[in-house]
Amino acid sequence: MKLERGPKVATPGAARSAVPTDEREALLERWAVRHGIDAAQRLAEAEVLADAVAAGITPENTIDTYAKSWRVWARFCGSAGLPEDEGSRGALVAFVAWMLRGGQHNGNGYAPSSASTHLAAAVVGLRQRGAAVSGDDQAEARKALEGLAVQLLQAGERRGRGQAVGADIDGLYAIARSCPDTLTGARDKALVLTGFHYASRSQDPAGLLTGDITQHPRGLIVAVLTGKTKHSVRNAKIAYATDPEICPVGAYTHYRARLLTEHGEQWAGPSTPAFVAIDRWGHVTGGMGPDSVTRAIKRISARAGVPVAWTGHSLRIGLATAGRRKGKDGIAIADQGGWARHSRSMLGYMQIEDGWDDNASAGLT
Repeated sequence: MKLERGPKVATPGAARSAVPTDEREALLERWAVRHGIDAAQRLAEAEVLADAVAAGITPENTIDTYAKSWRVWARFCGSAGLPEDEGSRGALVAFVAWMLRGGQHNGNGYAPSSASTHLAAAVVGLRQRGAAVSGDDQAEARKALEGLAVQLLQAGERRGRGQAVGADIDGLYAIARSCPDTLTGARDKALVLTGFHYASRSQDPAGLLTGDITQHPRGLIVAVLTGKTKHSVRNAKIAYATDPEICPVGAYTHYRARLLTEHGEQWAGPSTPAFVAIDRWGHVTGGMGPDSVTRAIKRISARAGVPVAWTGHSLRIGLATAGRRKGKDGIAIADQGGWARHSRSMLGYMQIEDGWDDNASAGLT
């Protein structure tokens, strides 16, 4: 029985249909038997729509990660002489061993955390392409990864950058005092102070428009719309600080006023970037991107003499650790920073502080 097909939707990487083509064909045949050809056709069109919706809501960075991991899998298969569309137990375990042994382009091994990401994404890619990868086979590969990672540690080999250092209040003071009296300095100060208070990722300030940050009698309301999950899309409230020197509200207000004074009202519209890119000559060149935010935070912290340079994730970690140090409730921290209320990553950041007081050995001697 032949069914007419609706228009195909080309969806990249992770946004492809979760149902392999041969299974979809069989499903359509069953629908036709049960409901007739017309109803089966409408159900087929609904499947196409579902694929298009999945493509539309999948974050670009997720798509990029899946595409990158598939390229790593393809390189492995090429070097091992294995077919790309088969994810057997042996192939997955060999993939893990290859990544840790020397899978990078430069011949070095991947960090276990990176290998774990590539393994998970490769399995998704295999299933999207119709390969039957069992949960047991994937679990076997992950068990091998964990065991090999332990062996690396036992051999004294630590890979990867490790967790970024968290921003702290002393660092905020140092940054506030080191920012020059220029538009770039004003922007830098506002970028760090506001980002710390809503636990920003690098893409968050890069995605903010002027209309996303609104004044309130008690401070600022930041509409974070670039979050990775339903929890991270939020309206974060930033109150005036007790000390004006590190007040995020005052820093942002001063930066925006200086931007309009020096470069005109063209930057005042709600659809203009909240944080602008400024070249070495003081020219405004547009909005900041995630990479430029990351580079700026590293440069700003280095200029301030922070002992360990901050990264694009330092502000996010800093809210969790500093908030916990001040006795803030975990739910309040989660809501402000856009974590799920029992997020493992957030709890891990909070444990940096909790591990000293909520400790079986603390106070025994």
